[in-house]
Amino acid sequence: MLKQITIQDYAIVEALDIDLAEGMTVITGETGAGKSIMLDALGLCVGDRADARTVRPGARRADITAIFDVGALPQAQDWLVERALDLASGECILRRVVGADGRAKAFINGSPATLADCAALGKLLVDIHSQHAHQSLLRRGSQRMLLDAFAGAQKQVAKVTEIAHRWRTLSDTLERLTGKSEADTARLDLLKYQVSELNELSLEADELQQLEQEQKQLLNADFLMDSASEALGICEAQADQLTRLRQLMADERHDGSAVTNIREMLETAEIQFQEGRRELLGYTDSLERDPARLQWVENRLENIYDLARKHRVMPEQLMSHHATLAEELEELEGGEHDLERLQGELQDCHADYEKHAGKLSQQRAKASKQLMAQVSSILTRLAMAHCDFQIVLSKRTDERPDAAGAESIEFLISTNPGSAPGSLAKIASGGELSRISLALQVAAAECATAPTMIFDEVDVGIGGGIAEIVGELLSQLSQRVQVLCVTHLAQVACKGHHHLRVSKSGDKSAIFTHVNSLSEEERVEEIARMQGGVTITDSTRAHAREMLSAS
Repeated sequence: MLKQITIQDYAIVEALDIDLAEGMTVITGETGAGKSIMLDALGLCVGDRADARTVRPGARRADITAIFDVGALPQAQDWLVERALDLASGECILRRVVGADGRAKAFINGSPATLADCAALGKLLVDIHSQHAHQSLLRRGSQRMLLDAFAGAQKQVAKVTEIAHRWRTLSDTLERLTGKSEADTARLDLLKYQVSELNELSLEADELQQLEQEQKQLLNADFLMDSASEALGICEAQADQLTRLRQLMADERHDGSAVTNIREMLETAEIQFQEGRRELLGYTDSLERDPARLQWVENRLENIYDLARKHRVMPEQLMSHHATLAEELEELEGGEHDLERLQGELQDCHADYEKHAGKLSQQRAKASKQLMAQVSSILTRLAMAHCDFQIVLSKRTDERPDAAGAESIEFLISTNPGSAPGSLAKIASGGELSRISLALQVAAAECATAPTMIFDEVDVGIGGGIAEIVGELLSQLSQRVQVLCVTHLAQVACKGHHHLRVSKSGDKSAIFTHVNSLSEEERVEEIARMQGGVTITDSTRAHAREMLSAS
C-alpha cells in the first residue's frame, strides 16, 4: 500500500508531506484547490511523462517521492530483487525529479531508473482510475484490455501478441523472398549456365601463365633448337682450350700468390663451364618441334581468352570471377531452400497461434459471463436495473493471426427494456456512462492485483441516493485494497475511513496548496460545506453528523 507521498515545488504545491493508511481515504476541497495534484504527482512516480510546466513558478525543480509498503507483495519484491534494487525494511521508494528545463530523472530505492521501469513497477503497486476513465471506455481497445484484466489473461495475451508479431515477421519475409525469387529466376538460369561452362573449362592456378610460356617456346622451336645446337658446338670447341689453359698455369715453375689465385679462378671457371655445357645439352635435348602440342595449347588459350571476353574480365581474373559466380549461385539456390523452410515455419507459427488464441478465447468467454453478471448486479444498485449490459465476442473473419486475439470485443448497452443493445457511445448518456464506467471499474477491481486503487472524481455526473451507493461500493472495495478517492460528493466522502481536505492560500503573487488530515469535528464541517449553501447552519452540521454516523 501507499504509505507516504512527499511533494516539493510541484504545480502550486510548495511542500506537502502526506501520510496514508489502509482502508478508504477521501480527498475533498473547493473547486480549483488542487485535489488532483497529489494524484498527478504520484502518476509521475509510476511512469507518467514529465512536463517542465509542472514545476512551481520560480522553483528550480519539482521533487516527488512515494513510499510503498511491499511486505505483502511477493510479485513486486521479486521484480525489485531481479534488478538488484534493494528493499529497505519491506519498503519501496519511488522518486521523480523534474527540472525547470524539462529534463527529468527517476529513481527506485535510490538507484537511477528508466521511465519504463517505473511504469512496470507502478502497475504492481497502484491502479489509477481518472475522472475521464468513462471516455476511454468508449474505445474497443480499452474494453478488450479491461476484460482481459478481469480474466487474469495478461500472460496469455502477451503470448498471443508475441506469436502474432512473429507470424507477421515470417509472412513479410516470405512475401519479400517470394517476390525476389521470381525476379531472380532468369539470373539463376544464367548463373547455372555460366558456372557450368566455367566448371567445364576447369582452369587451374598458374595454368594461364604456364600455357603462355609453353606457347612462346613452341612457336620459336626452330630458332631455339638451332641456336642451342650452335651454342653447344661452341662449348665443345672451347672445352679443350679451357683445359689447356688450366694445364699451362698448373706448371710448378709458376710460383707465388698471384699464380695461386689464377689457378683457383681457372679451376672454378672450368667447373662452371662444364656445368653450363651439361645444362645446355639437357636443354637442347628437351627442345622439339611438336605442332600437335602447339595446336592444343593455342586452342586452350583461345578458350580461356574467349570466356574472359564473354564475362568482360581480364584472363588472369577468370578464376576469381568463377568463384564469385559460384558463390552467388549457391546463395540463390539456398534461397529456394529458405522459402521451403519459411513456409514450414509459417505454418507451425499459425498452428501455435491458433492453439494459444483458442485458450485466450476460452478465458474471455468465461470471464465475459462473470463480468456481465457482476456489472449488472452493481448497475441494479446504481438505479439502472433495467439496463441490459452485454459483452459481445465476435470471431474475426480474417484468418491471419492478430495481436489482439481471434475475436473482436465490444461492450453493448440497452438502457430501455425491449430496445436493442448498442455501443456505449451511441446509447448511454453522460450520467449513465459514468455509472457504467464505475460499475465496470469496481467489478474489475475485484480481480486487481495492485494493492492501492485511486479514483479521481469517478462519481462525476452522479448525485442523490446513487452517490451514497457509490460510496458504499468504494468502501466495500477498501476492505481488500487501499482506496484513495477524490470526490466532490458528501455522500461519498462520508464513507471514507480517513479524510484529507485540500485548500489553497496566497495572494496575487503566489498561490499555495495545503492538505490537512481532518479530525471528526473537522469532517463534520467539511461534509456540511459539501452539502451546499453559503452559510453552514446547525441543522446542516447535524445532517453531516448523521451521515457520518450512518456510514
